[in-house]
Order: sequence, then structure tokens, then C-alpha cells
Amino acid sequence: MNNDLIFQVALTRIPHIGHVHAKTLISIFGTAEAIFKTPKNKLEKVDGIGHIRASSIKSFSDFKNCEKEIHFTEKHHIKPIFISDIEYPKRLLNCYDSPVLLYFKGNASLNNTRFVSIVGTRTNTEYGKNICEQFIDELKAYNTSIISGLAYGIDTIAHKSALKNNLPTIGILAHGLDRIYPYSNKGMAKQMIEYGGLLTEYPSGTNPDKQNFPERNRITAGICDALVVIETGKSGGSLITAEIANSYNKDVFAFPGRINDAKSEGCNRLIKNNKACLISSAEDLVNLMGWNEKKSNQIPKQQTLFNDLNNDELVLMKLLAEVNEADIDTLTFKSGLSHSSIAVILLTLEMNGLIKSLPGKRYKSV
Repeated sequence: MNNDLIFQVALTRIPHIGHVHAKTLISIFGTAEAIFKTPKNKLEKVDGIGHIRASSIKSFSDFKNCEKEIHFTEKHHIKPIFISDIEYPKRLLNCYDSPVLLYFKGNASLNNTRFVSIVGTRTNTEYGKNICEQFIDELKAYNTSIISGLAYGIDTIAHKSALKNNLPTIGILAHGLDRIYPYSNKGMAKQMIEYGGLLTEYPSGTNPDKQNFPERNRITAGICDALVVIETGKSGGSLITAEIANSYNKDVFAFPGRINDAKSEGCNRLIKNNKACLISSAEDLVNLMGWNEKKSNQIPKQQTLFNDLNNDELVLMKLLAEVNEADIDTLTFKSGLSHSSIAVILLTLEMNGLIKSLPGKRYKSV
């Protein structure tokens, strides 16, 4: 059995240690195993840990159940993905409260070129259904993965439409992978595993309890390039997800509805309050995200133009030259630089006329 994995699973089960604390500890000590083997007095000195959390780490002993979880994943072909693994969704790395451990069952890449999360009401109208189906049908030309929450209504329509259009689709679950909720989506979930996947932060045995859904929503918001709200009322999980996406600086879009339609009240409010950009088609999204621009045939600038750049600036220029264009999350992952450093460097390069900013927080060399 993978010894590292036992400690990784255990790290998620320590009382008083949440995602933020766990990531702080990993950044300092390197591995989950190293955290458990660090003396208590050193753990106590870590910012935010202190005596109580250090004591929780040193007193943790339930490794037997961690082994049981690993046996379950092996038996059911589930891939545990730790935050330091290459398969971990890179877009989540910039979310301060992202999970340190995920469980994935499926065949899709969690780092595909384009991820669109679709959320909406569980009690959709025919208007919402038609919009969702048409929207995904129009996206099939852009190699887009469709993300949603496997719930009733818009979520289910989004997953089914993605499967119909041969687009990878991933369901973000609010429970363990030993069950499917709602049960009526079990057949669809099997198809999704073959052509996409199911992703959760929860171990087996976790019920779809009410408090899990807002936590699930932060993954839906963080894993995407763009979040699209199809149809929603004045309250509910879709608006929570949109708020989270805004806090992560993700691009949020919404389809409008009639001003007196209760099922569109949430979308209309997001647009009115500038928390979502109004769209009426996939073409609008594609244009705003800069996904329809053709590769430039310009002759590369002479190297002499870059003589005054420092090493970090040269790294980003080289990356953009290789991929033509990229978003800030991709540049963060590939360069190894911090998100805040890259933001400053990109601004400098843009002011010097060496790169161009595109809609959707993307950049390209000029």
C-alpha cells in the first residue's frame, strides 16, 4: 500500500485541521507524512496551528480507517489525487480553500484546455432546458469540458447534453463515491465515468448532507474557466456558486429572463449587479473568453527587444510564445511563479507592449 497516501488521507481526517491549515503545513513541511512526524513544538510554531491543532495532529491514530478507504478506492477504480500530484486540477491551486485531497472516478483530464461550469435551478422551465441544450450544442466545436453538480434540473440537462454532443463532462459530488445522489441519475453517472468522470472531496460513507453542497459548490466554481448560470431564482446554490466564482476572480456569465419570471430572478439580479456578464449564446461566451481567435502568423519579435527583461519576465514570454495564448492559472502552473508575482509581471509586459490582454483573463504575445 502507498505509504504516502495513508498519511494524505489521514491529513483530511484530523480534527480542527481544515483545508487552509493543511495547505499551510504542506507548504512548510513538504509532505503529509512529514507533518505527522514533525515534533509537536515545531508544529505549534506554525502560523494558525498552535497548541490545540498541533495536539490533534500528534494524537491522531485512526490510520486503520484510512487504510480501509484506500482499499475501497482500489477496489472501485477510484483515483485519490493529492494537491501535489500532477493530476490535481491546476485551476483549483489558486483557490485558497481548495481541498488537499480529491477522489476521482473517470477517464477525463481534470486539466483540459477549457472548462465551463454550468449551474441552475433544480426545477427548470422549458425555457431553461432549451437554453442549456442549445448552449452546449454550440460549444461542441471548442473542445470544452462541461462541469456541473449532477443535481436535478439544469445540472442533469447539462450533463446529458454534453454526453449527447460527445463532450467530456464531470460531476462534482457532495458525497462519497459509494453512492449516487439523486439515485435517478445513476445510469447517467455510469456514462459520465466512461466519457468524463465524477469528482468529490468526500470519502466513502459520506451522505449528501445539506452542509456539503455549499462546499461542493466551491469546487464547481474553482475548477472552471467560466461559470455560466442558466436559470435560477432569487436564492439557492447557483447564486452561492456565482458568488464564490467571483471571489476566485473567475469569469461569470448568466442568461437573462423575463423581469417577472421568478425562475430567472437570480440571473437577472447577477447581471444587474455586475456580478455576471449577460450572454444569449455560446458565441457570446466564446468571444468574451477569446476562444475563437486564430493563431497569429506574425513574425516573432527579435530577441534584442527582450534584453532588458529579467528572468521571470523571460520565462513568461517564452511560455506565451510556445502556447500562443494562456490564462493566468495556466501561466502560474507552468512557470512555478506565484499568482501575485505573475499578475505584476503581466502588467509590466503589457505596459511595455510585449503582450496583449484578452477577454477571459487571457494573455498572448504580440
